[in-house]
Amino acid sequence: MSFSCGFVGLPNVGKSTLFNALCKGGAEAANFPFCTIEPNTGIVPVPDERLQVLSDLEHSGRIVPSTMKFIDIAGLVKGASQGQGLGNQFLGHIRGVDAIAHVVRLFEDADVVHVEGKLDPVGDLEVILTELMLSDLEILEKRRDKAHKQARSNDADAKLEYELICDLIGQLSEGRRPIYDESNPKAVELVKSFGLLSMMPAFVCANTDENTFRNFTSDPRAQRLTEFASAHRMEIVPVCAKLEEELGQLDPEDAAMFMEELGMSETGLNRVIKTGYRLLDYITFFTAGPMESRAWTVTRGTPAPQAAGKIHTDLCRGFIRMETVSYEDLVAAGGWAKAQAAGKLRIEGKDYLIADGDVIHVRFSV
Repeated sequence: MSFSCGFVGLPNVGKSTLFNALCKGGAEAANFPFCTIEPNTGIVPVPDERLQVLSDLEHSGRIVPSTMKFIDIAGLVKGASQGQGLGNQFLGHIRGVDAIAHVVRLFEDADVVHVEGKLDPVGDLEVILTELMLSDLEILEKRRDKAHKQARSNDADAKLEYELICDLIGQLSEGRRPIYDESNPKAVELVKSFGLLSMMPAFVCANTDENTFRNFTSDPRAQRLTEFASAHRMEIVPVCAKLEEELGQLDPEDAAMFMEELGMSETGLNRVIKTGYRLLDYITFFTAGPMESRAWTVTRGTPAPQAAGKIHTDLCRGFIRMETVSYEDLVAAGGWAKAQAAGKLRIEGKDYLIADGDVIHVRFSV
């Protein structure tokens, strides 16, 4: 399973450069608005050191990681919700992703014109969020009248929908990313049906120059951006696209030395992926054997049959039981067979919720 992350931002903030740096996608990058019209797509492996360990223990023929899909979406401008720039075409591209990375510019470059004429990362993010909120307001206001008529019939579901729509409209009108009672399954289902862009899982990717990257926590503009993003319940991931491009051109040993010199513990790609996984509450389980060691991604709380179905639909349909060993127990024992001999193998049924790091074998019959 791969999850998709869409890069969203104003023109000339370095989205395509960042896209190229993270996934070597060869997207066009140029100094004019709407250089990216059709979204570019790149698929990258999700780094997980546990896979190599499992492969070594089980003498696997190959390693198959989970993947992440990056989508470089055209630059957004003020008025996009009203049809400016690429308008609805742009907004439509966003709706197809699992999470949004709001790319804002924190680098100085006289050769790359800022669409607003000045470097203002908070202002850039405000424009993006405002356009998404305005688009959501239009959707909800169109739906409100119909919901109001149905609510008059005293239908409980219709009444909940109307009240929910009114509450969301009120929050959006105040310029806030909306929240609601997610403990109510019906409310969750309704909100999903609305398809609101401002409520999608999102984080901020600050595209910096090298100096700002090194001094991110003390840079005044970075501090203001962090405070603004936090107020809108979003994490900040600082990334220097130019540095990432340079790292991508080096062999692993030279790249590791370069990162050490820069004080980087991990690449921007890793940090972006980890942030996306946290936002979407994703976990990883494994299958391992002589043929291959493979990582599988599911949402936390996924029942065993549905997790097995990620491997093959027949495994879900004919699920009998799941033989499970935690990654830690398997490594400590020295492999699947030794873990089984040591009594670390667990037999789990249909009610079992898959856990991060589970190494599994599914018994099924169809």
